[in-house]
Amino acid sequence: MKDLWAETKEKPKDKKKILIIALIAILVIAFIVILIFYIKNENIRLWIDKNILRKEILQEQVAYIELEDENAQSYAYSQYLGVLSKNNFDIYNSSGNKEATLDLQITTPLFSANDRFLAVADKGGQKAYLITNKIVQWEKKVEGNISQIYVNKNGFVAIVITNTIYKTVIEMYNPEGEQLFRTFLSSTLTSDISISDDNKYLAIAEIDTSGTTIQSTVKEISVEKSQQDSTESIEKTYKSESGRLITNISYQNKNKLLCMYTDAISIMSDGKEEVINQNTDKRVNFSSIELSNSSVILEEKSSGLFTADSILRIINSENREEKEYKVGEVTKNLYAREDMIALNLGTEIEFVNSGGWLVKKYIANQEITNIVLSNQLAGIVYRNKIEIIKL
Repeated sequence: MKDLWAETKEKPKDKKKILIIALIAILVIAFIVILIFYIKNENIRLWIDKNILRKEILQEQVAYIELEDENAQSYAYSQYLGVLSKNNFDIYNSSGNKEATLDLQITTPLFSANDRFLAVADKGGQKAYLITNKIVQWEKKVEGNISQIYVNKNGFVAIVITNTIYKTVIEMYNPEGEQLFRTFLSSTLTSDISISDDNKYLAIAEIDTSGTTIQSTVKEISVEKSQQDSTESIEKTYKSESGRLITNISYQNKNKLLCMYTDAISIMSDGKEEVINQNTDKRVNFSSIELSNSSVILEEKSSGLFTADSILRIINSENREEKEYKVGEVTKNLYAREDMIALNLGTEIEFVNSGGWLVKKYIANQEITNIVLSNQLAGIVYRNKIEIIKL
């Protein structure tokens, strides 16, 4: 009699267990089916992004900062938005609340940001600053005129200086503001600079215009050797074909050095140059190497008699895998930082990550002309205000 009672008592428990397992299995299957439709079907993806994931944001829904000075300069870095006006650098959070004001003696700013570090210099002037989050880490006054500044993710800064006895001087500083070394270029111009993530190398893109054709060269300099003897510090030299113009260089993850020309993007490694994208015979409107581990190319393709699509190709620098993102409009401008890409479509902006997925879509009531972008937020800059979008 006891055994029969125990058996009948266990049956409801078994049924409940089976019911839970079945319910979980149904939910997993449903999730997989929805995911497949989300990936494969564009119309379903657009509906889910808008109505379920709430990725669409209207202009009247966002926080904003009012600008009293129409000539104010803005920049986004980390989780902050900075506004420079009359030597005051106001720092705002993603809610539009002011968190700090710094005194920067800057007339025409040059900005460079990486993670929590922001380097600011006076273009054509002599002042340079390193900001860490909301404080000034150090400030410097150089001899000559500053033309470029760069900071890596660890706070190491390189400054390009012109109008000295040399054609170009490059100074490098550690995060505490101590000068590590100076290097000199006597006959070439500096197109761009970059510092590796491990702080071991400084890359310099040089352009020689003294001959009948342009000659572009990239040099990798050892930071350690430069502190001992700058004349013996060059580790590798990459000399491009004559006539090719280099525009940007950028160290990405694992010290991969990307190089952007007017017609191609290459990776420099072990003394060799590998082209990963050639723009010949393509209608490429924009390209960028300012991501953490990818490069982006935006092509325009005709979709009708008077219409065109924007095809965004994202190329992983490590495994060369490509992701594609399509927009059914012509893109007015492209911005890229760390893991985030912003496509300005006129009165809309689509924010896409380096995996090729839509993060946010912003819809405005007016034409958008300027965007400042970090990995965590974007500022939509208008004449009298800046609207802030948290990404």
